[in-house]
Amino acid sequence: MAKEKKGVRLEHISKIYKDPKTGKNFYAVKDANLEIEPGSFVTLLGPSGCGKTTTLRMIAGFESPDEGEIYLGNEPINALTPNKRDTAMVFQSYALLPHYNIFDNVAYGLKLRKMDKAEIKKKVTDILGLVGLEGMENRMTNQLSGGQQQRVALARALVIEPGVLLFDEPLSNLDAKLRVSMRTEIRRIQQEAGITAIYVTHDQSEAMAISDKVIIMNKGLVEQISTPQDAYYYPNNRFVADFIGEANFLDATVEGQDMVNINGSKVKCATGSFAVGNKCSVVLRPEGASLSENGALKVKVAYSCFMGSYQDYHVKVGDTLVKIQDYNPKNSKIYKVGDEAYLNFAENTLYAL
Repeated sequence: MAKEKKGVRLEHISKIYKDPKTGKNFYAVKDANLEIEPGSFVTLLGPSGCGKTTTLRMIAGFESPDEGEIYLGNEPINALTPNKRDTAMVFQSYALLPHYNIFDNVAYGLKLRKMDKAEIKKKVTDILGLVGLEGMENRMTNQLSGGQQQRVALARALVIEPGVLLFDEPLSNLDAKLRVSMRTEIRRIQQEAGITAIYVTHDQSEAMAISDKVIIMNKGLVEQISTPQDAYYYPNNRFVADFIGEANFLDATVEGQDMVNINGSKVKCATGSFAVGNKCSVVLRPEGASLSENGALKVKVAYSCFMGSYQDYHVKVGDTLVKIQDYNPKNSKIYKVGDEAYLNFAENTLYAL
């Protein structure tokens, strides 16, 4: 689909704003260094105010970095206006033209490029087939559902064959069920078109479902760049571990290369470069633990609730409350509040920070 797969590179990018209340300057984005490979799907992920949308808008040209340089392919683009960059944006609000039908909305960018009518018709017809709107060319946009409007916005961005496609929280106006189906569609279309995509969201499950890589941001800083799997299983720090999915944190002392002491019990844990005797925080995902009659770490059940596919437990490890999702409870003993049990971990479940 795209004429050329282009990567994006950010070198020491910063954006500085003035706080209207205090009058002081602050970094919305600070010293960001990113390398986005051609043809990949990358998500900027983080809580509100972390700098992800500002980063996307700097790539698009709607904001200018105060420090650093942005490259599209090997071309520096800081000085280029948005319409001169080989990018296209899919907005949160769709930004469709209400007095135009689907065909004219999608063809708008091609007409601005003064393309001949026959070529416009072919390109628009082809792209509407790709997004599942074939045969609906004459429908007005105010007659469309939210999901259909999102498809029109996507088709309009794709039809101009940009080197990079940018998404600014495009699914936030849709209901939960439609968001799941549309994110699958966006990923399918991106792969079929072979285009580089940069996507902004605060929704962790959305990011994990569609991304080749996630760029996790917090307070203007890039905390981690990795595959969704590595961000989940091997977080760089406590913020990433807590933001991606649900996590328990247990205080521990390093006993050796692959052993820690938690509340007086020695358990196996990859400790990396931690020295023996060092204090550390151990990450435990709720689905990585289960309860049994024997094991390494004694606990007391503080909460027990049947959730269908899993039994939801809260247990006390010393003074620390730990959440557990024990899957397939039909084949396991169900522990009640007040019961004593032992916490067992699946292989490679614990990760030391």
